[in-house]
Amino acid sequence: MFYVKNVPNWERAVRLIVSLAIMVWAAFALSGLVSWIVIASAAGITLSGIFGFCPMCAMVGRRLDKAKGK
Repeated sequence: MFYVKNVPNWERAVRLIVSLAIMVWAAFALSGLVSWIVIASAAGITLSGIFGFCPMCAMVGRRLDKAKGK
């Protein structure tokens, strides 16, 4: 792989749940271009939850504890 996972499993699950909730909310509560911008932003959070890699976390040097194995 070209990246090292830097998001723990519990946070990945939270990111997925929250980002999907934001997408559904934006689709029904907002309209027009604003809705699409919010959905696209939430899609980025969804991808970081799926792959376990967050570019912003990598920029500040966040790494997973290898001793815990997760």
